[in-house]
Amino acid sequence: MSVELLTILLFITFGVFVLVGLPVCFSLGGAAVIFILSTWGVPGLMTVINRAWEGMNSFIIVCVPLYIFMGVLLERSGIAADLYNLIQKWSGGLRGSLAAGTVFICMILAAMVGLSGASTVTMGLVALPEMLKRKYSKDIALGCILAGGALGILIPPSATMVIYAMIGQQSVGQLYAGGIIPGIILGSLFIIYILVRCFINKDYAPALPLDQRASWRDKLIALRAVILPVLIIFAVLGSVFLGLATPTESAALGGLACIISAAIYRRLNFKNLSEACYATLKVSTMAMWMYVGSTTFTTVCYTIGAPEMVKGILMSIPGGKWGVMISIQIVWMILGCLLDPWGIIMITGPIFIPVVQSLGFDLIWFGVVFILNMEMAYLTPPFGFNLFYLKGVAPPDIKMRDIIHSIWPFFFCQLACLILAIVFPQLVLWLPGIIFG
Repeated sequence: MSVELLTILLFITFGVFVLVGLPVCFSLGGAAVIFILSTWGVPGLMTVINRAWEGMNSFIIVCVPLYIFMGVLLERSGIAADLYNLIQKWSGGLRGSLAAGTVFICMILAAMVGLSGASTVTMGLVALPEMLKRKYSKDIALGCILAGGALGILIPPSATMVIYAMIGQQSVGQLYAGGIIPGIILGSLFIIYILVRCFINKDYAPALPLDQRASWRDKLIALRAVILPVLIIFAVLGSVFLGLATPTESAALGGLACIISAAIYRRLNFKNLSEACYATLKVSTMAMWMYVGSTTFTTVCYTIGAPEMVKGILMSIPGGKWGVMISIQIVWMILGCLLDPWGIIMITGPIFIPVVQSLGFDLIWFGVVFILNMEMAYLTPPFGFNLFYLKGVAPPDIKMRDIIHSIWPFFFCQLACLILAIVFPQLVLWLPGIIFG
């Protein structure tokens, strides 16, 4: 058979498995195994097994379970509640301050743990009831948590960056550095939108009444809430950027710091620790199966010549290399409505990365652009992860249509940041150049 026909049949088989409800990892692996057995027979499976084993033995992948452990433990530690109390005391007189503060806290949480779900669930439990009690518009109250939570995959450390680094054979430290400035820009865009919208619509997010605002003594006491987050951020990021630890070792330091923080907040008990370990095992197992399935699938793709075919299609797109880049972004946006970011990079990375590299694009920049695109995937229906995370912890009167209605202004902020990063690559590459040379 021709390469074109084999590739089409492979992807059709994968699509059928997804449509009948099979998990993405098993859809990828199942479609690939069928092709391996039908073309190479049982001996062909050994090649795939060896590649999957090599990948799972990678030292860097240990970051993923450590970040999951940190996220679950932080969710239960009480740090977010203290940070939210700090924001309330210092900015209560400003319209929309609780929503803007929620985004700011999400940025801090993102710098402590590399997952989106942890921030979204934590602020859904801590911030959403308070904002609704203060008569905040549902659009602002829900949207700020959804958008702020998504920053967890952009502001380092980021488990998604680790997965990209594995697929693209890139430096995790440089990816971390590349995500800092776009993360700050995107968080700032969210905050600016909230404050401007609340200034224009006076009743959209009212300020705290005068009699409920904190004294200067209370404000100063509340500042102690930043001590532990700063120490955790330094343990995770400072150790990497100062060359004191590898990303995996820094994740282990972060896990230890989270355990100490939970103990300081008197939340370190058997229940919380066992739940954190169980959640880590569950999500890590899913990630490992995803890696095995995608490795099997991409092995078949390379063997039948699919990357060269895709490269030929992309190179024929009008607009030169920028036409190719825009087409890749569109493909990712469409996939982002249907699949999770880890699945998307594992499916498309081995195909797109060689094409992008041959066109002269920097792969660190390309990785951060991918993460920015996946920021939108966390918000876009029908399968945006943050939509379901927030629905799971929101009050019963919050409907899914309320959650979906709230995302669009923040989605366009994400799109604006993505465009800025594409048009001005130095927003991504300047800091890695300064830190790593």
